[in-house]
Amino acid sequence: MKKALIFDLDDTIYPSKSVADKMFAELYALIQKHVSEDVYEKVKEDILTSPFQKVADRYKFSKELKQKGMKLSEEMEYHEPIKTFDDYSFIKDLNIDKFLVTAGYTKLQKSKIKQLGIEKDFKEIFISDPAKTGGSKTEVFESILNKYHYQPSEVLVIGDNPEAEITAAKELNLDTYLYDAEKKYSPALADYYGNNYSNLKEIVG
Repeated sequence: MKKALIFDLDDTIYPSKSVADKMFAELYALIQKHVSEDVYEKVKEDILTSPFQKVADRYKFSKELKQKGMKLSEEMEYHEPIKTFDDYSFIKDLNIDKFLVTAGYTKLQKSKIKQLGIEKDFKEIFISDPAKTGGSKTEVFESILNKYHYQPSEVLVIGDNPEAEITAAKELNLDTYLYDAEKKYSPALADYYGNNYSNLKEIVG
């Protein structure tokens, strides 16, 4: 039986593509001026799952473009409504400790959480900002275990990215749940799998 759930934010609580064009409009416009159309389309996809500076290094952006993009990314906020996934109701109904651990720039992540209206659904919210700390999600997960005295067997980590929070959780022997709304991955990549949270109550026990 689980005592705590740790959730990712982007593409785990809400679909990031639903707001990406508006949210990143200024950043997209900046990048489009400096790269080919093929690279631009790849960059747009990568920005949804990776911090800007990692994307900049991946595509060998110029120093000037990287600096301008970093400044935009760190100051960015979003002030329009955002809708959670329809099955988020299954999460809200669970009477269990819930934590939100998200990686991203602080101002933007805070603004998204506010527009989603989900602050009160979580016992504590953690933002791992790539511009401020080298801290990994593994370190955040470990701090939650220590602060609240959970055993690894009592915690389930839920996220959409097999290479991020799922891998981080496995480093601490935490059970993992891969939420795959677009059905992109193999269920074998995590201990549990779902494209809808309707099975979560049974898993939690």
